[in-house]
Amino acid sequence: MSLANLEPQIVWKNFASLNAVPRPSKKEGKIIAFMKEFGKNLGLETTEDETGNVIIRKPATAGMENRKPIVLQGHLDMVCQKNNDIHFDFETQGIQTEVDGDWVKARGTTLGADNGLGVASIMSVLESKDIPHPAIEALFTIDEETGMTGAIGLKPGVLHGEILLNLDTEEDDEIDIGCAGGVDVTATQKYPLEEAKGMIVKIDIKGLRGGHSGMDINKGYGNANVILGRLLFEGCEGQNLQLISIDSGGLRNAIPREGHAVFSVRNAPEFIEKVNVLKAEILEEFAALEKDLQLNIENFTSSEKAVSEEASKKIIYALKAAHNGVYRMSPDVEGLVEASNNIARTELKNGNLQILNLTRSSVESTKYDVANQLKAVFELAGLQVEFTGSYPGWKPLPGSEIVQIMEKIYLEKFGSVPEVVACHAGLECGIIGANYPGMEMVSFGPTIRGAHSPEERASIPSLQKFWAYLKDVLAQIPEKN
Repeated sequence: MSLANLEPQIVWKNFASLNAVPRPSKKEGKIIAFMKEFGKNLGLETTEDETGNVIIRKPATAGMENRKPIVLQGHLDMVCQKNNDIHFDFETQGIQTEVDGDWVKARGTTLGADNGLGVASIMSVLESKDIPHPAIEALFTIDEETGMTGAIGLKPGVLHGEILLNLDTEEDDEIDIGCAGGVDVTATQKYPLEEAKGMIVKIDIKGLRGGHSGMDINKGYGNANVILGRLLFEGCEGQNLQLISIDSGGLRNAIPREGHAVFSVRNAPEFIEKVNVLKAEILEEFAALEKDLQLNIENFTSSEKAVSEEASKKIIYALKAAHNGVYRMSPDVEGLVEASNNIARTELKNGNLQILNLTRSSVESTKYDVANQLKAVFELAGLQVEFTGSYPGWKPLPGSEIVQIMEKIYLEKFGSVPEVVACHAGLECGIIGANYPGMEMVSFGPTIRGAHSPEERASIPSLQKFWAYLKDVLAQIPEKN
């Protein structure tokens, strides 16, 4: 079935148009041009700020001029992840979508529903002629997924809306009023190389589920870097091991699904036998959650030089000791992860090592407690550590006027009470709110599963529900004070 046949047709049409345009984080030139052309073709005031954010303004519909002006906000970039057997270039190709029952998914790649469905919904409001709404500023930010660059670069005074509706959450029965902040923790070192003294072995890890490094961090999914560190640690205990290369994981905001390491070991048969015992234990541990997990340990050939045994041991110990997963649950909000870390990528190539982490917390002090724990581990192993890309969380304000209105509409429309929550993910509301402290903010969206992984899929019935809800919310924005 084509997306053109799905309801609501206007939203799926715009989503298909978005997905035809490559839009990796930090490489949004094509989608910026597309969005500016979209706004100008509608005859609407369309601007691009110095950061690359696109703002499209649409006047209020007749009779809504006295309502509070609003900001509809989404981000243009998408997480680019694919299965290792898929040949796909996110910089030149559009996403290939397909319908599977009640779900829309992509063929072996991320779908881009995060945040493409939110952006497509905003586009649909902008081009509509029969949806009542107050004055709208549609804010399309860039590089949300890998740095919050667009939100950070948004200057005070650019926006005039009094209420911001962020359309970037993934459960259609939730209204989000808070989120976690984050900081990138990067550990690096340069090592001299020497000849490998033993037989070459390779470990391959693949088939993990992956997922969102915030929203899925408490689900117990396997992390390729953690499993790799565990296997190498088991092997180097009592063995002389020299690392040659590691290529494991990818983006900071995605739980790593695949990884491999090549190394030299003095007694390869004994090493492989020992690690295969641990391999069986790991597969059994993850059997319920990671049904497609594959661990391959085998003899290999390589002419590359290796890192010394002493340095290799420090690297492996650092991977084994660094915290990954939930660090602390919130004592104030039941079920909310307060702080966590994702060991996102480990790369060792030609003696150059880097370990990339994304640390999140809804409490600033806890965020840096986790980051400093990582710093302590990595510096003990002789690595250099840098904190970059820090952004604040979004403090919940339950009971605000817009939240009360949205709760009331939801109850009347769907016969149940929505969950008013804070999420363990990075939303742009906290950053935008720092420059617009008087603006009421709320985030909501249709149901999406498997975000940040090739298993990403969007619920068709949920988008229908969300679209109807969004239109009712727009119609009931309160009057200006």
